[in-house]
Amino acid sequence: MQPVLNVEDVRSLEQALTREGVSLAELMRRAGAAAAQEIARLEDVKRVVVLAGFGNNGGDGWVAAERLQSRGYDVQVVTPIEPEQVRSDLAHVVAVAAQRANVAYVVSPPREQLDEILSTADVVLDAMLGTGFHGEPRAPFDIWIDCLNASGARVVSVDVPSGLSAQTGRANGVAVVADETITMLCLKPGLLTDEGRDVTGAITVAPLAEQTERLVVEADPVAWRTEVGDYLDVMVPPSSAVDKFTRGSVLIVGGSTRFAGAPILAARAAARSGAGYVTLAVPEPVATIAQSQLAEIPVVGLPFDPQRGSFAADAREQIEELVGKSSAVVAGPGMTVNASTMAVVAGLLQCDVPLVLDADALNCLAKLTTGRLDSFPELIRRKSPLVLTPHHRELGRLVGLADEPPETLSAALEASRRIVWAEGGSEVCVVAKGSATACVGVDIALLPKPGPAALATAGSGDVLAGIMGGVLARSAGKLEGDSLPLLCAMACEIHGYAGAIAAERYGSFGVMAMDVVDAVGLACDAIVERASFTGDYNA
Repeated sequence: MQPVLNVEDVRSLEQALTREGVSLAELMRRAGAAAAQEIARLEDVKRVVVLAGFGNNGGDGWVAAERLQSRGYDVQVVTPIEPEQVRSDLAHVVAVAAQRANVAYVVSPPREQLDEILSTADVVLDAMLGTGFHGEPRAPFDIWIDCLNASGARVVSVDVPSGLSAQTGRANGVAVVADETITMLCLKPGLLTDEGRDVTGAITVAPLAEQTERLVVEADPVAWRTEVGDYLDVMVPPSSAVDKFTRGSVLIVGGSTRFAGAPILAARAAARSGAGYVTLAVPEPVATIAQSQLAEIPVVGLPFDPQRGSFAADAREQIEELVGKSSAVVAGPGMTVNASTMAVVAGLLQCDVPLVLDADALNCLAKLTTGRLDSFPELIRRKSPLVLTPHHRELGRLVGLADEPPETLSAALEASRRIVWAEGGSEVCVVAKGSATACVGVDIALLPKPGPAALATAGSGDVLAGIMGGVLARSAGKLEGDSLPLLCAMACEIHGYAGAIAAERYGSFGVMAMDVVDAVGLACDAIVERASFTGDYNA
């Protein structure tokens, strides 16, 4: 796993390194050297242009320029001011040093000249705006970023592509589109979400000091980015000594006359993800539709409220009977929200079985708690795992932020923690879905590798809920300690990989949710195969 720190914590980390004997000046020299080393690793590079800013990010660029020149590269720095005018003390020192080393530079070139300079570069080092940047780039950097993106040059960004917020992953104006980002000390949230996914390119972390790894952990990372080998800890070892019952059984509860397809998607996904037996419980009029689509999956039609098109109140008792025969339950897809479905959700929360609440089950939960789930921890305190899978709007409804739902990864992490910290146990995990999904437990938040934009299609969330149910059923009774977030992260990565397979088949704009379902089995095998290269199941 790779730790992720908030930007404000990175500043504290730098101060901690100074107390360990690594000065800020030394950190700048090492950062610039790391950037230079990354460029030296690239092939067919002779001429390097460095776009340097006013502050410490620009200082990193000046250091890199001097290092590269000493290695024989043809280097030119583009700077908004003369080196001796740089106000940042650390950046001033290294800029003047590079000037004295005869590093070529040009001050505030007009756009036509900058275009010509960039056209001659084999690679451009973006050192304009660093992790402290927020807002919208101002002159001259807005113009420089436009020129750089239009140049077609290969770009390496220092710490964060200029114009992107390293904290939020948002770009309020223009942002550099980098081929690679070499970020210092550790990952930051904005590199992994929203526009950050579009502009960072490949990400390399430069730790800069041998003490960094220890100090980052001591700084209490806001999240950890998972690697596929981490999932070995929650994977069920492969065995031929299985049958459909030992692979777990999943009950899917959902559906309405308006949304008949959602529970069908979830049921198919649960089966594709390895559950040995899947049962679908839907309102009676939906049962015929579901049976026509699900030859392998038994469908149970339950009492129906014709006015609302959903479960009737007396469906609750029959659902709870079905729960007793299941290894895991998924509730919510297509269910709709009314008094009867709220009663169903309340009843499921009282059952001692691993439970996934998705879609309208979450909206029912928000109604049951008047939009403040974090004020009703006793409702979700239970012995068996509970997984909540809200997108950002649903998450907002759960924690009193319906009018201003969390829009960034950082905000989603904060809102999710309000829920799990209120409950206080390791049996609850909030899977906050977004362009970067976070699996948040009481002790840790994990960021699985995100899937492609092709997953932004109706029904995709129902597929993920089904996968969650499938992996929970297969792992029922085998989870240890705080491993629930890791199991949820694995389910998310299976979902993402299935989306990538579907996109290869149907194109990035042509994927529908059922296409993702059909690729889930292949995705499961791929995750297992990739994880096996990092270790073995007996490690």
